[in-house]
Amino acid sequence: MNYQQWLKFAEQTLLENTEQDPFLNAKVDANLLLQAVTKRSKSAIFAFSETVLNDVELKQLAELLARRAKGEPMAYILGEKEFWSLPLKVSTATLIPRPDTERLVEIALEQAHKRADLHKNLQILDLGTGTGAIALALANELPNASIIGIDKQPEAVILAEQNRQQLALSNVKFFVSDWFQTLQNRQFDLIVSNPPYIDANDENLMKGDVRFEPLSALVAEQNGLADLQKIIENAPLYLHKNGVLVLEHGWQQASAVQALFKQYQWDNPQTAQDYGGNDRVTWAVWTK
Repeated sequence: MNYQQWLKFAEQTLLENTEQDPFLNAKVDANLLLQAVTKRSKSAIFAFSETVLNDVELKQLAELLARRAKGEPMAYILGEKEFWSLPLKVSTATLIPRPDTERLVEIALEQAHKRADLHKNLQILDLGTGTGAIALALANELPNASIIGIDKQPEAVILAEQNRQQLALSNVKFFVSDWFQTLQNRQFDLIVSNPPYIDANDENLMKGDVRFEPLSALVAEQNGLADLQKIIENAPLYLHKNGVLVLEHGWQQASAVQALFKQYQWDNPQTAQDYGGNDRVTWAVWTK
């Protein structure tokens, strides 16, 4: 079987599963699997489409195709995902970085630049860092900032540190901590977080990639608001005056998150939309 024949076979195999997974793109995924096994670029595969696959390659491809046909996310199969143009290792211990979270990075950068004149060495905290995606994106864009990423899962912290080393970023560090638990008297100019915010009864937990992701990184009590509330309530203890908290949340949670900010006496909470036009990121300033 050559490249062209395998791609056709793989695409047909995956198309049979699109009803169970509407996010599956059979043609793109088949090509990515072939690139991963052959170590050849998309253009090379196209140019040399008559190249015959050997037995080892066919065996590897069969295993990967079977995993994707069952709906396993491509990021877990390939072991990596791009975020903010940075290649990141991923594992089943962490969420898969998503494009919508890049909106949080954009808002955080806007707030960071507003405070750069006041603080030459910005102190930034990323709560629930996972793969380190947010912290590493900010570290890449803000070389003079000092950034800490924390996560309660040791496996996530190990993975984030591997990504830091791979990207050779020296202005970010990762630690194990259950939210603010190990930070004691540290204070920051900017705190960012993409915490668990999905209701345990949300039907979307049975669809697409989230079926394979760790529930602990997805689900929160109080209709998905428990961790958001905990962060909003406690963050002032860890912020300098005029510090900012930037949070990602569910597309129907903006009004509830704004209400929580107001309940805990934050100033003027604001919400921004993601690339799909849904409310996704809310932030506020602590002036007390």
